[in-house]
Amino acid sequence: MPSSQTYAVVGASRFFALLAIGGPILWFHQEQGLLVLAALSAIWLYQGVTSIRRDLGLSLSPSTEAVAIGIVAAIGMNYAESVLAALVVPPLYATAVAGVRTMVRTVLVELIAVVALGLMWWERITAEQAVAIFTWIMAGLGLSLIAAVTFSDDRIPDPLAPYRDAQEHLKQLLDLAGSLSSGLDVGSLGGELLSQVSDQIPNRGLVLYVARGDALTPVASTVELDPGDTVASETLANDVRQRPGLLPEPIEIGQGFAFRVSEQAIVAGLRPSGSDAADPLPLDAVAGELSSNAVKLDAALLFAQFRDAATADERNRLAREMHDGVAQDIASLGYIIDALAARPADEQQAKAFTMLRERVTKVVAEVRQSVMNLRTSIGENESLGGAISSVARHLSESSGIPIRVRLDEQPTRLRPEVEAELFRITQEAINNAVKHARATAIDVRCQVYAPEAIITITDDGVGLQSARSDSHGLKIMRERARLIGAELVVRDNASRGLTVSVSVKTARTSVGATPASATKEEIR
Repeated sequence: MPSSQTYAVVGASRFFALLAIGGPILWFHQEQGLLVLAALSAIWLYQGVTSIRRDLGLSLSPSTEAVAIGIVAAIGMNYAESVLAALVVPPLYATAVAGVRTMVRTVLVELIAVVALGLMWWERITAEQAVAIFTWIMAGLGLSLIAAVTFSDDRIPDPLAPYRDAQEHLKQLLDLAGSLSSGLDVGSLGGELLSQVSDQIPNRGLVLYVARGDALTPVASTVELDPGDTVASETLANDVRQRPGLLPEPIEIGQGFAFRVSEQAIVAGLRPSGSDAADPLPLDAVAGELSSNAVKLDAALLFAQFRDAATADERNRLAREMHDGVAQDIASLGYIIDALAARPADEQQAKAFTMLRERVTKVVAEVRQSVMNLRTSIGENESLGGAISSVARHLSESSGIPIRVRLDEQPTRLRPEVEAELFRITQEAINNAVKHARATAIDVRCQVYAPEAIITITDDGVGLQSARSDSHGLKIMRERARLIGAELVVRDNASRGLTVSVSVKTARTSVGATPASATKEEIR
């Protein structure tokens, strides 16, 4: 894409062309020429203004500008011959934005336009005018060929351009972060939005949905709806989503209603019991008044997507570093130990080498397990329960400890960031049970009724032990729970073993994220 500097050069050429054309017109007091000068100024002013926002695609193409300039030059050349100097600019513009091939096509289009319209409008072109047309066309062609060398550098794709753009946008994000009065918590902002809706529309329940792929995910609700009402509200929300337009017409069917508040968010609700379904609700008016809340919510959703992408990228980078670095180095030590163990000095040394080799093998296995944990994530098509089942199956196979997973999931998904944190908390809890609990069985139960969920991990091991100084398991799980407003509970079982439970409750109206809590001391 041409740089801003390239467009500045084109703009400067237009400015000086206007000076060259306007000077003789003013000097010789050519009144009709002033109209021609105004027409050229209008065309180039429009091109200059639209070039500032090139992403909108409003600028005239080189060929279109060539036709416009050719028409103005053909009509105006009898009033002011200096107007033909404008023929220099379109080829230069074509070279800057598209290259030499487009420039040649632009020259031909411009020549045909000025000659054909000149003959049609004035019925003749004088010898002096023909020479002037040829001169300025050739001048434009020559200057464009010379400029092509400079402009070609701007059209070479810069592999670092996306990183420079990202750098600039991240700087802007950091600058803006401190000025966000409501924060970027999706649940809190969704609750505020529903509170505003509830103040203006009588209802017995509201649910806020956001788009996730081809499905809708509930973000917040004012009450806990029964299964039938939940299905009804989700159906209405999907109906609104399928309608065209940024803010399509709301839907009112029976006791239910739904309307879109932003590109990503839809509110669905139910009228109060006994209310007259024939009475229209002010849905359009309310949707219009929610614009500020909708902007905040959309910003929070985009931030959540950005955070998830950045987190996944960092986890993959760490996994690569561990696999290609630490794991390979430790494996190399194992080979050295094998070589030494092949020629032990005595039986005692042979036993020491054997014990050392077993420990190295165990460390390598743990590093590889850590790599697998880092790279495992929830995809668009795999549910939270499916991801938990996969990691539990892998851990069970590698450790020999039976891990039973019981799933109770509805098709509706949780928000991506909520699923990700719940998955990591569960993964950490199962890993702790496998590594430290000396358990003979582990039971995992996953219940998901979006936007609520509860996951429980129970083992029959030794229970809570005194916290080690290098142990961070519970601290990390607590931080993850706090990020999504979940509650984390860790407790000893009545008989033996440990239970870790994490639950996510629905955001109700203006209630924000509930700080996570945890009992007992640092896990193992």
